[in-house]
Parts: sequence; C-alpha cells; structure tokens
Amino acid sequence: MRVVIQRVSEASVTIGGALKSEIGPGLLILLGVEEADTPEDIQWLCAKISKLRIFNDEAGLMNRSVQDIGGELLAVSQFTLHASTKKGNRPSFIRAARPEFAIPMYEAFVKTLEQESGLPVKTGSFGAEMKVRLLNDGPVTILIDSKTRE
Repeated sequence: MRVVIQRVSEASVTIGGALKSEIGPGLLILLGVEEADTPEDIQWLCAKISKLRIFNDEAGLMNRSVQDIGGELLAVSQFTLHASTKKGNRPSFIRAARPEFAIPMYEAFVKTLEQESGLPVKTGSFGAEMKVRLLNDGPVTILIDSKTRE
C-alpha cells in the first residue's frame, strides 16, 4: 500500500463538474492499493499518518500532527501510484489491485483512518474520473510505502 501525503491549505475533488468533497488546512492523501496489501498495512499506515508531525509549531518547526492542529483529511484512491515504468514509455499498472479487492481495502483505510485520527475523512469516488485541486502548503509532500516500513 502506497500513499502520497500532501500538507495542504485546501483541497477538493470534483466529479463530472460537481464538487464531491473539500477540505481546509490538513492532509490530502492519495492511496494506491496492491493485491499483496493486508489489514496490517492499513492499520500501520493509518497510525503513521495520524501521528505524522508535518505541521509547524510556533517556532516554525514541523512538530504538530493533523490531530494536533484539528486539521481535515481527504483520501483519494489512485491506482497509478503502483505504475511501473521500467520498460518502454507506457506505464504498466499490473501491481495495482483490481477493484473487487481495492474497493474494500480503500473503504477499510478510510474507516481506520477516522478511528486512528479521531477526525472525519472526506473522500473522492473510487474509479471515477476526478479532478483533484490542491494548494500544497510548504510544499510538503511525503511518500510512504507500507512494504518498506522495516
């Protein structure tokens, strides 16, 4: 399981011209699921994201978590995080999980993140053509792969 976490001043998801979700200061989380992912990957990632200290304190140091600042969370599924570009110029998405596996994992991720963070998690729509707009704050962008945690 891979996530790209962006500290944002604001972010939103629009589908078919209609606003689906929007947040103010907080985290935009792009989530990629692969077939090898487990509930343990979800639990580890959600605990890590909830406590990740990437928001500034009064001294300007990254010492606060999204929980500490009462920030907002927006989780968007993104199978392209598992793109392989080793051969040729067209990415292969063979490692990305099929929807019948990925959808329940995405839903479990959102539920677990809400439990771990104590904050509501807004979402996109799995498999939809989404327009994601964000104002990256910093910029701060963090990549975490649950398969490389050790």
